[in-house]
Amino acid sequence: MKIERYDMIVIGAGPAGLSAAIEAAKKGLKPIVFDENAKPGGQLFKQIHKFFGSKEHQAGTRGFVIGQQLLEKGEKSGATVMLDSLVYGLLPDKGMGVISNGVNYSVKAKKIIMASGAKENYMAFPGSTLPGVMGAGAAQTMINVNRVLPGERILMVGSGNVGLIVSYQLMQAGAEVVG
Repeated sequence: MKIERYDMIVIGAGPAGLSAAIEAAKKGLKPIVFDENAKPGGQLFKQIHKFFGSKEHQAGTRGFVIGQQLLEKGEKSGATVMLDSLVYGLLPDKGMGVISNGVNYSVKAKKIIMASGAKENYMAFPGSTLPGVMGAGAAQTMINVNRVLPGERILMVGSGNVGLIVSYQLMQAGAEVVG
């Protein structure tokens, strides 16, 4: 099996991974980014709402658009981005296996950046493992990525920006947010 060699491998095509690849390419390195998802942007691809804050921080732009912009910027920088690509088996010599489009191959790099993404900070509570009980991030993934309504009547616990945005998205998708 032929081993593909790169200056840098980035695992994860979210904001951190794509930004790292862009900066490496600016410095003349040959980076490749792998992500198991079909879309770039990590958590951004489920963010259909417009961001808040300052223009410097992409206020007024939808998250999935930011992800697409980062992908385009990464590809223009000279970085190779491979979506739908599962990385497995990191070896001590900085080699690893990748499955992409049904093909299994080996890659090796001088440097590896693990940018495997954010995860929901879900707090366990009595009853939190019951069917139908989930975090706001899981509900958002179901409606915005998988196009599945997690329920018809929703009780959202928490009134921070995530709880409010996901409640609004649930209502737009046809759920009744009862509280």
